[in-house]
Formats: sequence, C-alpha cells, structure tokens
Amino acid sequence: MLGWLSSASVLALTPGLAFARTPRALYQDARAPIADRVRDLLGRMTLGEKVAQMIALWATKADVMDGLAFDPTRASTAYPDGIGQISRPSDKRGGPGISAAEGGTAARWRTRADNIAFNNAAQHWAMEKTRLGIPILFHEEALHGFMATEATSFPQAIALAGSFDPGLVRRVNSVIAREARARGVPYVLSPVVDIARDPRWGRIEETFGEDPYLCGEMGVAAVEGLQGVGKNERLAPDKVFATLKHMTGHGQPQSGTNVGPAEISVRELRENFFPPFRAVVERTAIGAVMPSYNEIDGVPSHANRWLLHDVLRGEWGFSGIVASDYGAVEELDRIHHVAPDRDAAARLALAAGVDCELPDGLAYRGLAEQVRSGTVSQAAIDTAVARLLAFKFRAGLFENPYGDARLAATITGNAEARALALEAARKSLCLLSNDGTLPLKAGTQKVAVIGPNAAIARLGGYSSFPKQRVSLLDGIRAKIGDAAVVHAQGVFITTTEDLTANEVVLADPEKNRALIAEAVEAARGADVILLAIGDTELTSREGFAKNHLGDRADLDLLGEQNALFEALHALGKPVVVVAINGRPASWPTVAAKANAILECWYAGQEGGTAIAEVLFGDVNPGAKLPVTVIRDVGQVPFFYNHKPSARRGYLFDDAAPLFPFGHGLSYTSFEIGAPSLSASRIATDGTVTVMVDVINSGKRAGDEVVQLYIRHLDASVTQPVMALKAFERVTLAAGETRTLRFTLGPEAFRIWNVDMKEVVEPGRVEIMAGNSSARVQSAIVTIA
Repeated sequence: MLGWLSSASVLALTPGLAFARTPRALYQDARAPIADRVRDLLGRMTLGEKVAQMIALWATKADVMDGLAFDPTRASTAYPDGIGQISRPSDKRGGPGISAAEGGTAARWRTRADNIAFNNAAQHWAMEKTRLGIPILFHEEALHGFMATEATSFPQAIALAGSFDPGLVRRVNSVIAREARARGVPYVLSPVVDIARDPRWGRIEETFGEDPYLCGEMGVAAVEGLQGVGKNERLAPDKVFATLKHMTGHGQPQSGTNVGPAEISVRELRENFFPPFRAVVERTAIGAVMPSYNEIDGVPSHANRWLLHDVLRGEWGFSGIVASDYGAVEELDRIHHVAPDRDAAARLALAAGVDCELPDGLAYRGLAEQVRSGTVSQAAIDTAVARLLAFKFRAGLFENPYGDARLAATITGNAEARALALEAARKSLCLLSNDGTLPLKAGTQKVAVIGPNAAIARLGGYSSFPKQRVSLLDGIRAKIGDAAVVHAQGVFITTTEDLTANEVVLADPEKNRALIAEAVEAARGADVILLAIGDTELTSREGFAKNHLGDRADLDLLGEQNALFEALHALGKPVVVVAINGRPASWPTVAAKANAILECWYAGQEGGTAIAEVLFGDVNPGAKLPVTVIRDVGQVPFFYNHKPSARRGYLFDDAAPLFPFGHGLSYTSFEIGAPSLSASRIATDGTVTVMVDVINSGKRAGDEVVQLYIRHLDASVTQPVMALKAFERVTLAAGETRTLRFTLGPEAFRIWNVDMKEVVEPGRVEIMAGNSSARVQSAIVTIA
C-alpha cells in the first residue's frame, strides 16, 4: 500500500507521466478524438464492466476498505468489473464505527492527507489492477466551498446571489475547483439554480434566490468558475465538472416541504423554472445535470423522459451526463410508488435518461441481469455508459487521475483563498434598514454583543471544517478590543449544535428567560447593542427524510428570540440586529423596532471580520436582496415578478412585503435616472440600448446595483408586472456620475405565446430601471 501511494504521489506531481509508455489501445491514446476513444473502449467492455460504470459507492465504501484505508484485495473481490464512481471520498462513511453521514452534514471527515491517500490508492487499483484500467470518478459537494476538511468556506449561495456580482461568483468557484481537483476530485455537485419561491422550504439558502434571470446569471458564473469559460471539451488541470441541479420545480414544493410535488404548469416551467437551467446549458459546457426529487404533473423528475430527454437534450442540446440525486431512483418505488420494486425503478430512470445512480447505485446494480433477462436493452446501457466514459476522458482521468498532496497542502485554504472569502463576505452583506445608528464609531462606544449567533461562526448547509472561522464576537473584539465589548448568550435556539442530529428540539424556555435577564444586565452599561439572531444549520436545512426535517410552517424567529429582542429594546439603547440566517428574515417585530438590520445570511469562514467592518463603516454595504422578504407566512408564495391579477390584498393585514426583491441600503446615497433608449421602435429581431445614469450623491464611496426590468404591455398571454433582464454592480466615488449601458434583444423580449411557441410579439414594452424592484423609473419601446 505504501509503495502504491508513493508511486501515485510521484505521478500526481508529474503530469503526463501516468501514461508515458506507448498506449496499448486507442482508448489509451490521449491524442485521439474522445468520440473514437469512447467507441474503442465501449467495444472492449463486458456487460458487467459497463454496468459497473453506472453505479457508485458511499455506504458501500465498506466493501473496499480495511478500516478506513482503501483495500485493493477487497476491491478486486467485491468489484471485479471496476467501480464507476465513489461518492464523497472526503468522508468516512462506510468505515467501522462511523455514523451515517447524510444530508451534507457528515460528522466525521478524513484529513486532507488521508483524503488524498484514499483517492490515489483507489485510482491506482482501478488503473493498474482492473482489466481495462478505467479510472474511478470521484464526486463531492461544493455548494459554497469544497466540502472537505481545511477547504475554504465561502458565503452561502443565497448570500453570494445578494452580491449581484457574477465575476465574484466566478472567482469563488475557481478556488473551489482548484481545491477539489488538487485532491483528485474532478466532479462536484454544484451549483443549485432552482428558483426559490417558498421561504418555508429549508433549502432556500442553497439557491440564488427567486428570480430566473439572476439565478441563470449566477449559475453561468458558477459553472464558468468550476469548469472554465467557454464550450471547452476538456477540463483544465485545475478545473472540475459542475452539476446543474435540481431539474426542476424543487423551489416551490407543495406546502413548502422538501420533495413535495411541484404543482407547476408547463407554461410556468418554461417561463420561470426552466430559464436558469437553459441559460447554463446553452452558454457553458456544463458537465452534468441532476434531476429533482419532486414530481411535476404526476411524473417524478427521475422518471420524466420529456424533461430529461426531450427538453434537456433535445431542445437545449445538452450532451453531458444525467446523474441521479441521492437515493432518488429507489424513491420511484419507496416514495412515489410509480414502480413496484428496485428493478422497475431502475428501468424507469434509465428510460428517462438517468445515466448513473448516486450515491450507491443500489437499483442500477441489477441492470446487467435485466439485460440478460430481456427487460432492459443493451443499447440503453451503451448509451449511458458512452456518456460516462466521455465524461472521464474529458476530465483527463485516463492520463492522470491522481490527487497531488504537495499542491493541495499549498493551495487549500491559503491566504489568497481566505482573502477572497473575506471579499465575498463583504460584498454579500445587505443593509435592510438604518435610522442613522450605523456605522458605529470605534473608540467612542461600548458595545454589547449578544445573541445565539454572536459567538459561533455559522457556515450553513453543505459545509465542512475550514482551517479557520471568525464569529461576530471574534470580529468585533478584533476591531475595537476586548475592553470595549461585553458579551452574553441571550438565548439558545436549540438544545444541540450537532449538525448530524435528526431530531431538532428547541431550547428550554425557562432557561432562556434566565439568559435573557442576564443579557439585559450585561447590556445596561453599553452604548449600543449588537443582537445576532436568526437560524442555525438545524432550524433551516434540507429535510431529506421524515426523521430529518428541515422545512418550517412558521417564518418568524424561533424560541425566545423575539422576547430577547423586546427585552433589549426596552432598555432604550440602539439595537442593531445582525441577521445570521438561511431563510429570509421575515421578522415583523424586529423590522418595526430595530434601529438597523444587517442581513448577513451565512457569511462564510471570514464572516465575523466582514460584519465588523461593515458595522463600523470600514466597508460600505452594497448587497441587495435576491428574494422578497415577506411579513407573514400567509402571503406565501410571494415573489416580485407576479402576474397583474395577484396581490389584491387581505382583510386586516398589510399585503406588502417587509422588504422587496432587489432592496439594499448604503452609507451613501445614490440617484438613478430614468432609462434613456437608443430607439423608441425596434423590429422583432432588433435590439435596443438602454442608458441609465447613476450618481453617488453622498459623501463617501459606495456600491450600487442598477437593476433593469421589463413589462410587456400588449402580450397575447398574461405577463409579470416586471421581470429582471439586466443588472450591474458599480463602485462610485462621492459625487461621481456614470452612465451604464444595457443591450436588450430578442432573448430578453421573447415570451411563450398562446400557442406555446417562443416568439417576440409586436407591442409595447415598458423598460424600468432602479435600485430595487420597488423603486424604478420607466420608458417605453415599441416592438413592431
């Protein structure tokens, strides 16, 4: 074993040496076209070897491990035909005494060195000890950072969306890619481009928000960061394949519960839920797509051939692999009941176009026998395997599949990555309200830092353990010194911080009341109170099983957090709420009474530093809301781009949200002019340039996000009252003016007409510009 690992390390450090010898077959010739290599290799494979490419190992890693080390003898016995994929090699799942590591919150992880040793040993076995030497495909989670020990943890996806900065998202994902690839991982399960229209859903934090255009732009940027810009056939050595997920309707499930049916029409799919997926497929070389757990119109996505074949591959031209979500093929039997058993579930998924089954391939393991019995065609197997082999050739795995321990030690969580995590946190913080209390003045105020999220750096779902993490309390102390800070817990939200816990129990109210009294006494001598409240990774998360829930029926603060706020507010001192949360802050009491609210989401490992910088004015906040923040759960679903007949109002309540989509304040002031058009009339295939003046009318430099919306006034089918079509984040000095130019063409103006044809219809279109969906000015262009 030690000899193999040493050999693998040398190969990893010397790219190209892995196959310095003369190729034995066409498929081993790196110079040959990939299509020819696939055809040659596929023609050499047995049925068993083909099916082996369609499965993965996760819990079944136990089959190939001696303790926690990869065991080539056990692997050869258990998988003589090879192994297609290994799921999350960074965790110890399958090892002795290791509890189930599900849902992205694995309790136990391999060290960086052990991770690479395991990966390289497995690849050495696959390359040298199997008949055809087909390398293994490793995949990992990478939603807002490579989910492995020591890797850099960036702000959660919804926070990055609030930056309205695709370039930042591209750079963040470039770091994620290089940290993963250095360990020998060429494939990650990210990004999520589901539009999120129900804040009860615990996975809303994983998304880029509610708007199709914003989700598409951020999705494209994420894929370009992970894979590289352009339609590149092959991955660069520091890039990884991305996975577009989850297709589709996942973000508006029935009752807001994960996996619930998506009661969405075909028109709604095409107008809102498809566009982010389509944008990524058409503009990038996206490697993989993952179907959603839910059903649409009675058909689960993993059995939906119209969705995965006709639309994804046929209409949009996708040529990569379709990988199942974890356990979703078996759920065709267990949850959806459209298949009577595993074998039938496998047939349905394969016929729909699912090429490989994650995480353990338990249903697909029976496909070879189904081919022999005549219930599955050999051609269907060959089609899927050809795609999987092309994926591995494109990744360069046949030339060098190994991780590089020396490189990984140098780049993982290094100073450059940490600086980017800090920049991302700064750009993701959104000032929701401010009566002038912010920014604070260092050296003149004593600050009380209180709350359940004050002394812990919450990273959000799909996080591991980075080299460092900075809490709010850490950041404030570093900024103004210990002597100027008092701290109190205030309340606990839950009884545990164990992220693997299935049952979530709220903290004891009586104990919390005692903590509130202590917090009030601690805050009496302070000049200002920083109250860090919101969610934990347990109270808003992926509900992946009936015994592991993560969705909510109520959106206000949990436990005694409102009582804590009221008690501190009663002191008559300024209360600045630092919202640290995974779902939008639908907290009406806090919104009405707080002196300021800073929406931080989960700000990543450097979040505490960035938050302190914003609170004390070293950094001017410039993020915007990528979602609408509602005031009451009864308003759900609520999204800004609604149809004209919606939002009539309610008896005895305010129909408006707490904060609109695109909202976000600054420490300076901006003025955005009415849009000016290059032409008042354009043809159906024409374009119009929209000029928008933005002025920093305040006294300090700052960032503003200029947002461009449209509304069709004469369409054949109802259209939303406004729809985002362009945006740009700009930094302006005090007094500076800049004219931004946006070009809108057929892609921006096309709609699905009454005959369900995608066309640009003649008629008037209102073009709106502003700094939120609630503050716009407009001009009219006529399409003729």
